[in-house]
Amino acid sequence: MILELDCGNTFIKWRLLGGGKATVGGVVDSDQALIEVVREQAVQLRACRLVSVRSDEETAQLISLLEQAFAVECRAARSAVSLSGVRNGYEQYERLGLDRWLAVVGAYQLSGKAALVIDLGTAVTSDFVGADGGHQGGFICPGMPLMRTQLRTHTRRTRYDSDEAAKALEGLVPGRATAEAVERGCLLMLRGFVSGQVAMAEELLGSDFDVFLTGGDAPLVMDVIPGARVVPDLVFIGLAIACPID
Repeated sequence: MILELDCGNTFIKWRLLGGGKATVGGVVDSDQALIEVVREQAVQLRACRLVSVRSDEETAQLISLLEQAFAVECRAARSAVSLSGVRNGYEQYERLGLDRWLAVVGAYQLSGKAALVIDLGTAVTSDFVGADGGHQGGFICPGMPLMRTQLRTHTRRTRYDSDEAAKALEGLVPGRATAEAVERGCLLMLRGFVSGQVAMAEELLGSDFDVFLTGGDAPLVMDVIPGARVVPDLVFIGLAIACPID
């Protein structure tokens, strides 16, 4: 089995590959929780590869834990000027977030033509890649979790629980309660951003391009872009290209 990890600042997305296919996976909120859940699978690991947006020190600590726990070599994705036909568009290529970079590489591998890649997680990122594989840059803005957290933190009377939040998103008419007003307002901002990115892609990339959606909140905007390709494991596709394992 191969263990694949996408290590964010808050959560770690993991999955196990067997025979070239994902067999099981999930999300954990700590290094120790990751060790425990992988142990519960009772499988023999032959390799591990990961992408991390954490600090070098935090990433090294996780790799050390994994190698000690499972006696397996861990390979970490690194920044690159180019990879699999895609050219990094940042002036300082190493400053482009590795998750964004691998998502772009994965999208271009699947598409083979111009693409807009939107990752909807805690933060929302968008990236544009031309038909020739040239990464043309992108944008970063707060996602739903960050927007609601900021409102709850800095507005004293903005208080509601997760059940109210979920119920509030059952419609998009003007809210008649705080949870409805906040959740629907944030969602409309998110959907507006996505629509704007598609319009910009039409200017930058021409009429023939694919749109890829990934990240936990992708289902919230699927209907905004008819024909968009929802690929939850897009970063993992890029990771396999960056860190091939025989």
